[in-house]
Amino acid sequence: MLNVGIVGGTGYTGVELLRILADHPGVSMRVITSRKEAGMGVAELFPSLRGRVSLKFSDPAEADLDKCDVVFFATPNGIAMNQARPLLDAGVRIIDLSADFRIKDIAEWEKWYGMSHACPDLVAEAIYGLPEINRDKIRAATLIANPGCYPTAVQLGFLPLVEAGIVDLDNLVADAKSGVSGAGRTAAVHTLYAEAADNFKAYGVPGHRHLPEIRQGLSNMAERPVGLTFVPHLTPMVRGIHATLYARLTSHTDLQALYEKRYADEPFVDVLPPGAHPETRSVRGSNLCRIAVHRPQGGNTAVILSVTDNLVKGAAGQAVQNMNLMFGLSETLAISHAPLLP
Repeated sequence: MLNVGIVGGTGYTGVELLRILADHPGVSMRVITSRKEAGMGVAELFPSLRGRVSLKFSDPAEADLDKCDVVFFATPNGIAMNQARPLLDAGVRIIDLSADFRIKDIAEWEKWYGMSHACPDLVAEAIYGLPEINRDKIRAATLIANPGCYPTAVQLGFLPLVEAGIVDLDNLVADAKSGVSGAGRTAAVHTLYAEAADNFKAYGVPGHRHLPEIRQGLSNMAERPVGLTFVPHLTPMVRGIHATLYARLTSHTDLQALYEKRYADEPFVDVLPPGAHPETRSVRGSNLCRIAVHRPQGGNTAVILSVTDNLVKGAAGQAVQNMNLMFGLSETLAISHAPLLP
């Protein structure tokens, strides 16, 4: 039985992590921290977990995180990098759901996140936790940089094309949409109901923090720099990522067969039949990424549709998938549940 700690369990990814781990037969949740809610029962803050989680939130300064086998950081950027070293030295494995360890170029990270990195030496040790690419490295890892929500959907969508070397790598386009839970649980004007409902807008067009993460991943796949235009959008729904991806073909192949072969053994990537159009609601609450492959009018542009739940495969579910791999458990344990409908 793994002893699990969670730092920052009060946000949307934190409560999703709690929901999943509450049904995980191989873990015992020992510590959940929150400075603001210290002393409050988890089920008081999240009534959905009544009867499932009996813990109270602990002050991080008093929590025995070093007694855990694995600690999840479901915290804002800048927290994990300041707390990781002593935990790793104590033999604790870490899965960080923030961006602190995702980008290998420290100067690039500091430019996009507006702060100095507290432990750049650990960035080199961190394994990027996208199992479909790094499964073997994840098994041996002590520090996992859990991918972002947009980067998961976009990278999984482009992966077979980039690996096959059949597209123009200098002109990839990702047009992606997210539900409002992707903005986090902190109150903000742009996520108020009256602002986000009955509305649809692009944001971050000059540059979004997930751009360097996606570009890094695609460049690693291609083994050369890639050119990517990434435009995120906010949609009036709670959960979901829908990425519409465009790539100019440089040679012709059976795209459907390419994707089906690449993902044939992946438990959480579902390649849909030809002509399909995946919906975000078809993955809601699940750890699935559903992908459809198109080549409009038989032309030289591949259009890939990739959908995920931003809180599950885009965050907490993928984090548990990584934990399962790290500790030799079945990769699908506690995250194989069907999506919610309606």
